[in-house]
Amino acid sequence: MSDLPKSSKTVIIGGGIIGCSTAYHLAKLGIETVLLERKKLTSGTTFHAAGLVGQLRSNANITQLLGYSVELYNSLEAETGLGTGWKMNGGLRLACNPERWIEVKRQATTAHSFGLEMELLTAREAQDLWPLMNVDDVIGAAFMPTDGQANPSDITQALAKGARMNGAQIFEDTKVTDIEIEGGVIRAVITDQGRIECERVVLCAGQWSRDFAARFGVNVPLISMEHQYMVTEAIENMPKNLPTLRDPDRLTYYKEEVGGLVMGGYEANPIPWAVNGIPKDFHYTLLDSNYDHFEPLMELALGRVPALEHAGIKTLTNGPESFTPDGNFIIGEAPELRNFFVGAGFNAFGIASGGGAGMALAEWVKNGEPPFDLWSADIRRFGRPHFDTDWLRARTIEAYGKHYTMGWPYEENQSGRPCRKSPLYDSLLAQGACFGEKLGWERPNWFADLAAGQVAQDVYSFGHQNWFNAVAREHRAIRTSAVLIDQTSFAKFALKGPDALAALNWIAANDVDKPVGALTYTQMLNDKGGIECDLTVARVAEDEFYIVTGTGFATHDFNWIARNIPAGLNCQLFDITSANAVLSLMGPNARRILETVTGADVSNVGFPFGTTKTIGIAGCPVQALRITYVGELGWELHLPVEYASAVYTTLMQAGAAHGLQNAGYRSIESCRLEKGYRAWGSDIGPDHTPLEAGLGWAVKMNTKTPFKGRAAITKQQKDGVKKRLACFTLEDANVVLLGRETIFRNGKPVGWLTSGGFGHSIGKPIGYGYIRNSDGVDAGYVNSGQYELEIATERFKCKVQLAPLYDPKMERVKA
Repeated sequence: MSDLPKSSKTVIIGGGIIGCSTAYHLAKLGIETVLLERKKLTSGTTFHAAGLVGQLRSNANITQLLGYSVELYNSLEAETGLGTGWKMNGGLRLACNPERWIEVKRQATTAHSFGLEMELLTAREAQDLWPLMNVDDVIGAAFMPTDGQANPSDITQALAKGARMNGAQIFEDTKVTDIEIEGGVIRAVITDQGRIECERVVLCAGQWSRDFAARFGVNVPLISMEHQYMVTEAIENMPKNLPTLRDPDRLTYYKEEVGGLVMGGYEANPIPWAVNGIPKDFHYTLLDSNYDHFEPLMELALGRVPALEHAGIKTLTNGPESFTPDGNFIIGEAPELRNFFVGAGFNAFGIASGGGAGMALAEWVKNGEPPFDLWSADIRRFGRPHFDTDWLRARTIEAYGKHYTMGWPYEENQSGRPCRKSPLYDSLLAQGACFGEKLGWERPNWFADLAAGQVAQDVYSFGHQNWFNAVAREHRAIRTSAVLIDQTSFAKFALKGPDALAALNWIAANDVDKPVGALTYTQMLNDKGGIECDLTVARVAEDEFYIVTGTGFATHDFNWIARNIPAGLNCQLFDITSANAVLSLMGPNARRILETVTGADVSNVGFPFGTTKTIGIAGCPVQALRITYVGELGWELHLPVEYASAVYTTLMQAGAAHGLQNAGYRSIESCRLEKGYRAWGSDIGPDHTPLEAGLGWAVKMNTKTPFKGRAAITKQQKDGVKKRLACFTLEDANVVLLGRETIFRNGKPVGWLTSGGFGHSIGKPIGYGYIRNSDGVDAGYVNSGQYELEIATERFKCKVQLAPLYDPKMERVKA
């Protein structure tokens, strides 16, 4: 009891691999750190992890994070003197049908984009590396030589020793009972051994994280799931250097262990655990082996590894692990509580993530921001539906069951739907809407031609999918007549108060000090100049702004704005998303339609581009924003939800004579690619500055107004940029661009596509990506190269340009 310190700058809760890695990295950074484990290190879920370490993910920075884990594990034993069981024996992934082979080839291209070595092998070459397997059904395989495996408990103990060597204190058998919070500020951690004053808490408590964090108003969306793997007795003639093996078409994975095999998998009918709460004192505990549930996986495995039929079974390990609703882990500072950080929900790849996640969390704690963009794992990607455990469990069961199924492009989840619905949902459904889901919201992706017998259902493939022609039809309507798009799911905030302008002009990179009625498109930057938010601001009163951002960024953007309001300024931020519906009226006939339903002046002179005003439609006061994300004349119509049905009906009736159609989000995507509009989370984000993204025109550098990130942009203006976003087009209309394809300039890789799709006006595939050069990139450099794109390991010649492909002079938008 006397050994427990009275204070520490940072306290970590949880002694699994994530907690110990975070302690190791914080100590390396010189941050005073105490780690508290209620029982023994690794005794939660780490001790029963399978220990496979793969690196490739669909996101470059997550792949980089996993690559850091491998680098750390390569040197940790030498540093600490403790064995880790780390072997860089490589990893094999099999493909047993044509679609899976396309997926594997696309993964190989993604690996090349991210700087990883991945080789494509024939079935016979794969069998040479893994002689125990039957390859009769194998079309091909991918081999990543830098993947490997580790002993989870050993590697965690090595990280703990490294943490202690650098000054961290670790206390086992010390249960955290409470966190002392005053006025929203963390003051101390309370344990059964005493009180520790601290400034920051890092919660790495695995499957206990959700319930513990909820006590302090923090939402950590994860669910405990049963996960089984079998360990065999020694198998005759077992090679010692066997790579890890993933056989997704048979839902199974394998690794060699002490002359035998570990075999596990991801069944389609997983079993959630601890539905009514985790039992008290659950530690170093496994669940009862469920042979009946494991039998289907075993049958699949026997077809791949016949030797298993005669191998003795040493154990069938059944251990609960925490999984998330989207299969990505959870990391970052909680939006609900300052200085409360979370690292949890590692979806059975905590050992692979451990080194990198601990590094990223430590950097986040020290600097107040992650070392690079980790949006796909950021805790702020969640929202309102994730507070409900029943909804969360349904979605997480689906995500678990899809762990090894085909990763189809544009695939939608089916569980927990419908959840959040626009007032127009039933009407649009009856008219043929095929809905997608974002943050619980049902959104029309495309509309089936019901008269022609088309069914409003996605049919997935790696080619043009069944909605391709439907989207082309909607796209043509946007360009030639008009469409109405239900965008009620937009996140909407109100910033009010006498200091609203001062606060927003500090946070926003563009100038929002404009008259009432002005619209401003702006980014919000971090101190490195990276783009944290990308949104629209309408000044609706001297002391009030209406802010509109993307559906999926509701939690993130609200948190960013709220936390960056300078101290002492008098203004308040409100989330009013659910108050307003949004109907986007877009297309060259939009004004003609609007003129028939409102008495307001909507002429180009009376209602110019980049302005907003209240107009009346069907008895409703509509906040009309003249703005576009499709590159045509148009308005976003924001209105109280109770008027949505009446206004929609009025517009559709008035628009019938002008070719007005329903349209969905996939046609928006096609149009925005042609117009060169950037998408946050893919084309732009915290790792990209406006100058690199071609958005320097939206930054108020021609004023003397200070704003967050200005110093970084000033420096970059002086020094130049080392990457630049460019547009790439292909002549072959049958090629499908999805993003992550490798960009080659003069035969050398220089980057990868951040987004891809098809432009139906120009009739070509379109991609965007950053061209990188350590000596600098300008327009001359971009335009002087010869370019190719690698797509599923094949190279295709392409054209590059920096200007928009469609309406580069904004003549249609400002008509």
